[in-house]
Amino acid sequence: MEWTDDGIVLGVRRHGENSAIVELLTREHGRHLGLVRGGAGSRMRPLLQPGNNVRAVWRARLDEHLGTYAIEGMRLRAATFLASSHAVYGVTHLAALTRLLPERDPHQDIYGMLERTLDDFDDAGVAAMHLVRFELAMLTELGFGLDLENCAASGETTDLVYVSPKSGGAVSRAAGEPWRDRLLPLPAFLRGAGHWSDQDLQDGFRLTGLFLLRHVLEPRGQGHSDAREGFINAVVKRRAQMLASSR
Repeated sequence: MEWTDDGIVLGVRRHGENSAIVELLTREHGRHLGLVRGGAGSRMRPLLQPGNNVRAVWRARLDEHLGTYAIEGMRLRAATFLASSHAVYGVTHLAALTRLLPERDPHQDIYGMLERTLDDFDDAGVAAMHLVRFELAMLTELGFGLDLENCAASGETTDLVYVSPKSGGAVSRAAGEPWRDRLLPLPAFLRGAGHWSDQDLQDGFRLTGLFLLRHVLEPRGQGHSDAREGFINAVVKRRAQMLASSR
């Protein structure tokens, strides 16, 4: 069996003396592992860093086998990520989220979103918004999507500023006012606003974090990755540095 596909490196682990088992999220074949002979060597190591785009040819005698990869580097972003702590943590967290998907099950929308997120990781605030949206997309892909288009109480589609922590549905300002202390804020950038604040970023991660824990991670006996907290802390620190330098 053989196929060729575009992929994004999620992780690598050494296998034997010179080989490596590489985990990719591929466009057409989903999250897929394969053995790269010589993958632990100096020539291949720069290609096989998390966050890099590659072209992969997978071969195996039977479909259920691990198989082998022949890898060609396409877009090698990983070197640029090393310059900022938020990018290092962010790539690690994105890989951890992607591993929630079943193996060998194609998720083309998630692939495209992961690629766009990695392409726009220079600015810490923008990266944080992308990551919140990616977490929301993962909830939807796993069957636990939030309804942020209509008010859960009135059906209104405007002035949606809250989210119910029970139903995951949006709530309008008027309908939610009596229970505002019990509701989660819906960040401006998730309402289509062109502006956002540091508080919006914090509110976004609080929102997605609650539902990821409840519906996805805790039922599997897991918690949030350390990289998620590291990413959020790095973004907060970077944003504070930028604010201080602008004064």
